[in-house]
Amino acid sequence: MNHLSPHTAPQGGHHVHEHEHEHEHEHEHERNAGDQAEILDLDAEVLAEHIASITAWLPVGTSPRRIVDLGCGTGAGTLALLERFPEAELTAVDLSAAHLHRLREKAAAVGAADRVRIVRADLDATAWPELGTPELVWASASMHHMPDPDRTLRQVHDLLAPGGLFAVVELAGFPRFLPADAPEDAPGLEERCHAALDHHHAEQVPHRGADWGTKLTKAGFTVEGERTVTVDIGPPRTDAAGRYALSSLRRMRGSVASALTAEDLTALDRLLDTGGPHSILRRIDLSVRTERTVWAARRT
Repeated sequence: MNHLSPHTAPQGGHHVHEHEHEHEHEHEHERNAGDQAEILDLDAEVLAEHIASITAWLPVGTSPRRIVDLGCGTGAGTLALLERFPEAELTAVDLSAAHLHRLREKAAAVGAADRVRIVRADLDATAWPELGTPELVWASASMHHMPDPDRTLRQVHDLLAPGGLFAVVELAGFPRFLPADAPEDAPGLEERCHAALDHHHAEQVPHRGADWGTKLTKAGFTVEGERTVTVDIGPPRTDAAGRYALSSLRRMRGSVASALTAEDLTALDRLLDTGGPHSILRRIDLSVRTERTVWAARRT
């Protein structure tokens, strides 16, 4: 999930309690960001081929020279776009200083530091920092976090250069890793966890699974394409896939524990016990199964 970064306050005066709220929001986000960084890096490593296939599919026409990555996370999309468009310069925007620091390290490691501008900003704010006039805006797993996504879509429309393209990438489903009859002491555990997670997100993240095609059209875009990329990797699993499964299930546990039976929670904790015989890292039957949908929308 490429969540949002930097905190740029809207223009104008603020009351003290608004400042306090903004700082609380920022500090809470940084605490969460540290936990997210590992899974974002693993997501980028395990699904690199599929991210590259999405960037290759984009109907850009003339290769963009200026790109903005909104909610860039630790840089999976940023690096894929820099590779896909070698003449482009990219502005990476996120709220998390930790994520942006990691992205800066990655860009330097591939010799692309001079092509990346880092902007720390809160994309929930009504006023955004100066982001130039990009020909391509990319938002991967970030739009559903916006409190008012329709407003955000209009902001992106106004930001884009005329004729520019907006790529919205969203998870069509959270990754699955286990066979249906696993684990042996609680067959079907993963699907029950996902059902509980879906219920949790319906309450906490209401825009997940939104009809982005309709929303984009309403915001003034012309939707030129929609594609769902299906991922099904392995087995045999790689070490990265094992760590990806472990990190994903750890994060899921925090959201679903209260909805699981005692038996299911015990079985889940056995999977997460990296030193135990039932650790998910010891399983040779792991796979990575997920879907991502991308919408390509033009500012006409």
